[in-house]
Amino acid sequence: MEMKASTQTDRTFNELLQAIVTGQILPGSRLREIELAKEMGIGRGPLREALNRLESRKLVTKVPHVGAQVVGLDVTEVIEIYQLRENLEGLACELAATRMSQTQLDALARLIEQHAQYLSDHDGQLYIEQEADLDFHFMIIQGSQNRWLIRLLCDELYHRVRMYRFQSAHNRGRPTQALEDHKRILEALQNRDGELASMLMKRHISAARLLLEQ
Repeated sequence: MEMKASTQTDRTFNELLQAIVTGQILPGSRLREIELAKEMGIGRGPLREALNRLESRKLVTKVPHVGAQVVGLDVTEVIEIYQLRENLEGLACELAATRMSQTQLDALARLIEQHAQYLSDHDGQLYIEQEADLDFHFMIIQGSQNRWLIRLLCDELYHRVRMYRFQSAHNRGRPTQALEDHKRILEALQNRDGELASMLMKRHISAARLLLEQ
């Protein structure tokens, strides 16, 4: 029974996470436990645990006399997250340069090839649908093998970034330039040059932040 409840909680958490990030459940929406439990066919216990996990990811907040509510989108907050990313992902690159295996680097190179093919096939449009840009960053952070960086960036900050990217009309990036940035970062990682990889990553994220600020 305990394993079943845990499985239900995981499934419910992932379904709600995806719905919130992609805007199927809009910012500011109330998450009524009775209605959600009935709609998703689960008990109140696993649902409540899933909501608690979403709250820990800063995607849901508990409002007095209202209950669980999806957080709003705040451009200022996203810019602050990007400021954090500049330094934290720079550090992740520095660590990944010596800690990523050749297999991981090869996988990163294949991902970039897929990005390039996608842009070629779609006339240079954004590849946000594949979340390809964040996949690149995610793989490097995982490659840093630093549990605190992984927890902070992948488990918390990135969900807010994904949410903003999916739902914001201001999200109009520079996919071709981003791809070139990624190629240079990969080359630095392949050369095991952590200092250069860190500098390139900081510059890459800083450019994205400046675009948001404009």
